[in-house]
Parts: sequence; C-alpha cells; structure tokens
Amino acid sequence: MGHSRKSKPNNPFTVAQQVLQTHIQPGQHLTVALSGGVDSVVLLHILVQLSHTMPFSLSAVHVHHGISRNAGLWSQFCCSLCHTLDVPIYVAYLHIGKERGQSLEAVAREQRYQVFSRLYGDFVVLAQHRDDQAETLMLQLLRGAGVRGLSSMPVIRKQSRQLAPQILRPLLHASRHSIETYARHNHLNWIVDESNDSIAFNRNFIRHEIFPKLSQRYPNYSTTLQRASKHLSESLLLLDELALMDSAQCLQSDKLIIDQLRSLSIPRAKNLLRHVLIKQGAALPSSVKLEDLLKQLFSVQADNHLQVRFGNTEIRCFKGLMHILIDRITPDQTGATYPWHGETELVLPPANGAIHFDKTTGTGLCSVKLSTEPVTIRFRQGGERFRPACNRPRRSLKNLMQEAAIPSWNRDTLPLLFCGEQLIWVPGIGIDCDFQVKSDQLGILPVWIPNRP
Repeated sequence: MGHSRKSKPNNPFTVAQQVLQTHIQPGQHLTVALSGGVDSVVLLHILVQLSHTMPFSLSAVHVHHGISRNAGLWSQFCCSLCHTLDVPIYVAYLHIGKERGQSLEAVAREQRYQVFSRLYGDFVVLAQHRDDQAETLMLQLLRGAGVRGLSSMPVIRKQSRQLAPQILRPLLHASRHSIETYARHNHLNWIVDESNDSIAFNRNFIRHEIFPKLSQRYPNYSTTLQRASKHLSESLLLLDELALMDSAQCLQSDKLIIDQLRSLSIPRAKNLLRHVLIKQGAALPSSVKLEDLLKQLFSVQADNHLQVRFGNTEIRCFKGLMHILIDRITPDQTGATYPWHGETELVLPPANGAIHFDKTTGTGLCSVKLSTEPVTIRFRQGGERFRPACNRPRRSLKNLMQEAAIPSWNRDTLPLLFCGEQLIWVPGIGIDCDFQVKSDQLGILPVWIPNRP
C-alpha cells in the first residue's frame, strides 16, 4: 500500500509514527475506533502500514449508535473495510436514550467511552486531530468551563476503570486538511455522516459558521488555539500538584477532613474538592452545584447529616469527615437471604462487595456450631440484637452500630451473617459471644471487602 511520506511535520503518517514510537511497546495491542469517516479511515490505513514495521497487533471497534437511519450501512462499510485489510473488528450496538435537558452528542459520547473502557488490549486509538482540539476549546469556552475543561486533549490518557485500555490520539498534531489530503492521495473511501452538515449541532455550527470567518483574519487559528490549550494544560498540572499538597493535610483515608478544608481559601478548597472527586471516580458537578456543596461543607455542624447528590455521586458527612459514595446501591429490604455453603468468597452485588471466609485457629466463628443450622446473609430489618462481648448483655444492633461509628447510610447496606435465626457476625463490630471459637479450635473468620471506585 502506498502512502504520503513527505517530511512535513503536519503529515498524518509522520505525526502518527512519531507518537507510536514514543508510546508503544513491543507486543502491545491497539484497537482503532473506526466510525467510517475520513479521519478514522486514514488512521486505520496508517496503523495497518505501521503494524508491518512496528511490533504491535491491531483490531478495530465500530460503535453502532443507531441514531442515523444509515447507521447499518456504516457498520457494513466498516466491517467490509476491515475484512479487506485483514483487521479483526468488533461492532458494539447501543441504544441511545437521553433525558430532558441532556445533549444527544454528550450522551452518545459517554456511552461510546463506556464501550472503550470495556475493550481488551493496551490502547484504544482515536482519530481526533488539531481542528477537533480547536473546536473543543471553543465549545468549552462558550460553556464557561474552567481550566480542566479548557485544557487540551492529551495524546495519551488512562480511563477511569481499572485495567481498561488507555486512550491514544496519534493525530492530534495533524490538521483536518492534511488528513483529507492524505485520504485523496491514497485513494481511500469513507462514509459521510449527514449530520456533520447540520448546524443545529453546536460543534458543526462552530466548524461551518465560525471558524471559516475566523480563518480569514487568523489563518493559523487552530495552531494558536492548540497552543493556548496546551498552556492551560500546564496550569492544570500545577493545580493538581497544589491539590496533592493540600491532600496531605486534608485527607484521612480518602475522606476530606471538613475542618481542614475550611482552613483553605475558597478557590483552593474548590480545587481540592474537584481533585478528590475526580480521583474517586465521581462525575464532577456543575460550577453552581460545586459552590453550593462547598458552602454547605463550610457551614455544616458536626452532627448534621448532610446529603448532596449529583450524577453518580452522593456526598455525606459523618463525624467531621466528608464521604464520597459512587453508584451506591441500596439492598432490597424485603427480607431476601443469601445462603452460604462453605465458599471461601461470597460476592454480594446488592451490598457492592464480597465476604471472604478465611480458615483460622483460635479466632473467628466456631466451625462446629456453624454446621448445626443453615447459614445465611441478610440485611438489617430493625430489631436485631447482638452480643459481641461475653461480659456484657445482648444489645440492640442499632446502638452497637452507633457506638462503632458506622455511618447511618451504611447500616442498612452491611451484610449480616445468621446461623438459623441468630445473628452471629456484623462487619466492623465482631462475632456473637455464642459463636466465638475457643483458643484451640478451628474457626472461620469472615472479612467484609467493599468494592472501591
């Protein structure tokens, strides 16, 4: 296959080759996100050639959004192209539904990245380029975004889900014009999304109405805007470094110490709050919501049960600490039970975690007594009584949880272990006196492992 290998720094082949030489290790796997448009077709064409000289394997993913009536034809085109190039392809079918006030573009983008996060391999390779950078910066400016939103898209970044492939953008320093020139020079075919011409979409309005006029006065506007966005990225790095410094004083086991947060200036406290939310996988709130949250944190009393929700996140306060709860699931309170048959681990999706059962000697639950009646896991219904200390009487579970400083929102989500109808183990409190193993006996020690974001 031929290609355009001129020495111009803007040439897509040269730009992509330099990026891959910098970031790709031998034996790694790349999955190109193939929409069928000119940008991704050019990227696939380049990666196929580079895979012959660089030791990486290659596949493609096509996301069928189902928004356009031509979506099926686009999927067929991508599959046919990959078959011709001997590149394996996976097609992900989505059903895009949005709530009132949501942007269709934003919802589609979010679901597309969810597909990318679940792929196998080392990198998902995207065809975003220099003009995309400029359009994104302009969109973010018009939305009133801060430094993080105005920062340039990085060439490489990690996805939030652990073990997910990294995002790689090898064409960020190539222009749209150079990509289209490359496609024509190499006689490539691609599909045209009819929605790209509709200025009803904000990005298309900027592309077709604003930037052509801007280029008449400022021909190099995309390069200039990219440079400005890079400066903002450097500023963001400094803000993140400041947040790390503040974290050393204001964090306790990933929870914000509210009194320490109050000691910071408002801008510095907001910066730390954003940093902590991002680190724990929370969806960032709007500026108005963030300011409201900070105002409540600055005025909250020690015994105040603050509860703020946004996106996938819930903020709670307990004993002077701010807790961040991500995608919290409340178990079914109808009395459902989960039997335990001696497994070393029992995963409990309703409780968002798992119980490990470790064999021990002299500690834990008495193995002999566990065999007398069925052992089940349930959730708190109210009225449970428990006796973890043999020198004290049986007491209400509610009072024991309060004394153990278990936050109120966690009390109904903790898995409780029963033998027959007797409560025998509570995470964070201990084992009932009647079931505690003696020093010379074999025991089973349950350990509750909640999932972390």
